[in-house]
Amino acid sequence: ARASTPPRPSPMAQEGVVPGPAGDIPVRIFRPEGRARALFLHLHGGGWVIGAPVMNDLANEHLAKRHGLAVVSVDYRLAPEHPYPAGPDDCEAAARWLLEKGPAEFGAERMFIGGESAGGHLTLATGLRVRDRVHAADRLLGLNLVFGVYDLNGTPSWDDNGDRPDMLSAEGMRFMVECFTPGMDAAARRAPDVSPLYAKLAGLPPCLVSVGGVDHLLDDSLFLAPRLAAAGVDVDLTVYPDSPHGFMALPTKMAAAFAQRLDGWIDRRLGTAGL
Repeated sequence: ARASTPPRPSPMAQEGVVPGPAGDIPVRIFRPEGRARALFLHLHGGGWVIGAPVMNDLANEHLAKRHGLAVVSVDYRLAPEHPYPAGPDDCEAAARWLLEKGPAEFGAERMFIGGESAGGHLTLATGLRVRDRVHAADRLLGLNLVFGVYDLNGTPSWDDNGDRPDMLSAEGMRFMVECFTPGMDAAARRAPDVSPLYAKLAGLPPCLVSVGGVDHLLDDSLFLAPRLAAAGVDVDLTVYPDSPHGFMALPTKMAAAFAQRLDGWIDRRLGTAGL
């Protein structure tokens, strides 16, 4: 693996746990000053096999400071030691906890869910579980879907991103999918809880869909956005030119444009909800 600078932890982050199906789930919590305007469940990336909430500390700190959100980032179980459905089950458990405890713990009832890459997949899957299993879609303010993977059998861009530099590859994606869903055939991987592109999408909250133009996962977002729109979901899609997977962490104008767009979308969602 390529060496990289470790993420800088935020001094604002508090460590906690929430109850899960296999024991307590570690979380990182960011509390705004005073009563939270809303809740934000964050699900980190890393191909379901690596990664941790600290990766997104600075962005989650920004959500708390700029928007007054109470952010809970979930350290869900990782594959291959804990394959599907362990990670999604942990994310669902954290969503249930935040919806139940949010009013007393943070002073807010309504919730965003958001994540990057595999976290984008888990965000959509968790939103669907909140709709179908928790029956609390009315308490979701929006889903922030950042260069997520939505069809685990692969989309055309997995194999052809125009031969542009990207941290992902088709081989790497298929390796991570096999770790997450070991032994599943293509039909099993089309199950909506595994590949949410195949889910019935009506009744989801507004979705912000973001992806780079040279990301190997470009087509996952391009296929998802019109399916959301056709299901009557308010969807906002932007493709960032010349941007690879993970671009929002790079010091580029496209990353700055993404950050500005996300802030504006959250402001609009809070304003629409009267929060």
